[in-house]
Amino acid sequence: MTLAGARIGVVTFPGTLDDRDAARAVRLAGGSAVPLWHGEEDLHGVDAIVLPGGFSYGDYLRAGAIARFSPVMTALVEAANAGMPVLGICNGFQMLTEAHLLPGSMIKNDHLHFVCRDQVLRVENASTAWSSDFRAGQEITIPLKNQDGQYVADERTLDELEGSGRVVFRYVGWNPNGSRRDIAGITNARGNVVGLMPHPEHAVEPGFGPDGAAGPRTGTDGLGFFTSALRSVLATA
Repeated sequence: MTLAGARIGVVTFPGTLDDRDAARAVRLAGGSAVPLWHGEEDLHGVDAIVLPGGFSYGDYLRAGAIARFSPVMTALVEAANAGMPVLGICNGFQMLTEAHLLPGSMIKNDHLHFVCRDQVLRVENASTAWSSDFRAGQEITIPLKNQDGQYVADERTLDELEGSGRVVFRYVGWNPNGSRRDIAGITNARGNVVGLMPHPEHAVEPGFGPDGAAGPRTGTDGLGFFTSALRSVLATA
């Protein structure tokens, strides 16, 4: 398989906002983006899947609670449990907790306001399918925008995540939503399923991302998420 032959599915739900951005990120990383519809059970032979951000089903009941029961999620959960790389971004992270692919849950930000800013993260685990192109301890900057971004779990679960290296990304500087232990992203035990609240798909192209070392809006730290997944797919092809 070539890099372009790696097929990354991007799922669209009613209320999804960032599916086109995620698909463009896949293409900029060198892969092929495959649109998937929430009402279909067929994953169309993709090698990895992105659950993008937005407000699926208007975030009624809870963010991600209704999307978790979409037909596509049955096949997605089965594929994830078999080892397929799956990335949940913001609303996608909320879906992964609702589907019990990741532990814990999301509640309103502790300040009860929507927040939109460029956010510094520290890479805690560089061995997952979505973080292998980073190095442990590296600090990256990607946009963050959410209202239900406070990650919560009981102390036993948090200790287990910390002890097993399953905290993948942590907020640096300011915790923007009150997430327990400054957690911005976690993984499952296998390392193929990752959820995070900030948006890497908005930091993949010079001119449109956060400020970077080369000047305003030049940050492209988000691209590493997608190149990591493509390498993971190629390594197992």
